[in-house]
Amino acid sequence: MRCCNSAATTPRSPSSRASAMAPYGAKIRAPHALVMTFLFKSGSLREKLKSIAQATYAHSRNLAYFVFTYKGLLAAQSRLQGKKIPFHTFLAACLGGWLVFGDNNPINSQIIMYLLSRILFGLSRLAVEKGYIPQPKQDPFPLVAALVWGTVLWLFEYHRETLQPSLQSSMTYLYEDSEVWHDLSDFLIYNKRTDSK
Repeated sequence: MRCCNSAATTPRSPSSRASAMAPYGAKIRAPHALVMTFLFKSGSLREKLKSIAQATYAHSRNLAYFVFTYKGLLAAQSRLQGKKIPFHTFLAACLGGWLVFGDNNPINSQIIMYLLSRILFGLSRLAVEKGYIPQPKQDPFPLVAALVWGTVLWLFEYHRETLQPSLQSSMTYLYEDSEVWHDLSDFLIYNKRTDSK
């Protein structure tokens, strides 16, 4: 008798992994698209719902395509060389990133920026673990937080066009639209700034 479920021990194919990424992408993109669309985009309800559906579909599709491409290239390299080495991971992901996320659009831009911030933190921790930089005597996070907020507000105030559009919208709402007070409904709905003439 076999002691375990074969389905649980058999490696999943690239296509099955890709199909699992589609609902994952929908789960993380749909709520974000819903909030950002109703807060910052104008248009009819139909247009907003269409925008949400398009963003969710694009995010889910790209994640599924990337997983399929990455796992397929990884398997191909391992088969050709008879073993898996760390460079296989890097090369497969580079090619997948170029093929799937190479188009500079709002969805891909948000995903890449999300990954970039986590890569920088990860590389910083790795540099400490490997001894390339000394272990900080104090937690560096407060300094990082100060520099991040100082830089982003400086960019917003003096070089706003360099920031990603959704970040511009959020910061405009927080730091400019909030200067206008109407009534208690401002706490419940989007408070669009109305400049007096």
